[in-house]
Amino acid sequence: MEIRFRLVRTGQFDRSRAGPCPTRSAVETARHGASAAASSGRRNRQHSRPTGTSAVGRGDPFRRKDLSQWSQLNGTPPGWVVKDGCMEAVAGSGYVRTLRNFGDCQLHVEWAAPTNIEGEGQGRGNSGVFLMTKYEVQVLDSWDNDTYADGAAAAVYGQYPPLALPCRPPGEWQTYDIVFTRPRFASDGKLVSPARVTVLYNGVLVQNNVELTGPTGWLERAPYTVHDDKLPIALQDHGNPVRYRNVWVRDLERSTRPEFTYPADVLDALTGRYQVRPDFQVVIERQEGQLRSRLVLPDREIRQSLVAASKTLFFVRATDIDYSFQLDNSGKASQVTLKVGRSDITGRRMK
Repeated sequence: MEIRFRLVRTGQFDRSRAGPCPTRSAVETARHGASAAASSGRRNRQHSRPTGTSAVGRGDPFRRKDLSQWSQLNGTPPGWVVKDGCMEAVAGSGYVRTLRNFGDCQLHVEWAAPTNIEGEGQGRGNSGVFLMTKYEVQVLDSWDNDTYADGAAAAVYGQYPPLALPCRPPGEWQTYDIVFTRPRFASDGKLVSPARVTVLYNGVLVQNNVELTGPTGWLERAPYTVHDDKLPIALQDHGNPVRYRNVWVRDLERSTRPEFTYPADVLDALTGRYQVRPDFQVVIERQEGQLRSRLVLPDREIRQSLVAASKTLFFVRATDIDYSFQLDNSGKASQVTLKVGRSDITGRRMK
């Protein structure tokens, strides 16, 4: 599935749909109160990753001095850069997203707007943290920078303004601690329960388990559409060199296996028709950015959606079925083995 985002733009927002905007006096009180409380140690504060969590990459993804656990939305290498142990957005390079997928999760993000103040409103220090690539917690330099309420830092973009703005001056590191519950859908695609999110901004509660009305967006309230249970986390390129560091995530779902989203060329190397026996074929197809399987038998056809555990190992959720692909010297799959319980079913690629 190719995911495209509408970049947010500066403009007048319909505040009647977003709730009341915090008064300037309330904003200033929150700003200066939080700034004073944090001033003693905020400049070089480091947040360690707690025991029992997994980083987005292998360990700390930025100590590796690369972006190997990140890609563009379409799976191609990211255009962002790594400087001084931090990842930095490059204007025009596009969003970056994790290779690994997440649903319910606890996410820790540290970010910093550029020290040099340029622009105003939505044009200043703008980025965003997208849960499941669809639900945005706004990143913005909101220090002495007026904008519409549900476009401020830590807003659920276009839906909920933050309850306070405990922001720090441009160039200083700021933290988001996010607890996200994904939406649930019935087998027929109907919404069972909406997504919810809680956000602590520099240690201050600013979103209290709010219920999302659907994917976030500018000047619209898009309805929910059924999607996978786990999708990547994305960071937005909005034209400003916003920096990120110390990003870690804790999977809150009872899943023993990680899930990944790979680019089309990786998946296309596995697609094709495999013969188990003359009356039994396995057909692998790519649809909406994921692999789908059709088990073609004499009396019926079984369809399954495959989830990537690695570039050559896939599984079917809520079943005991794995698909393991063997690649030839050209990098194309020559056979597939279905592991069903303790049984192996092998099919060889048909010419």
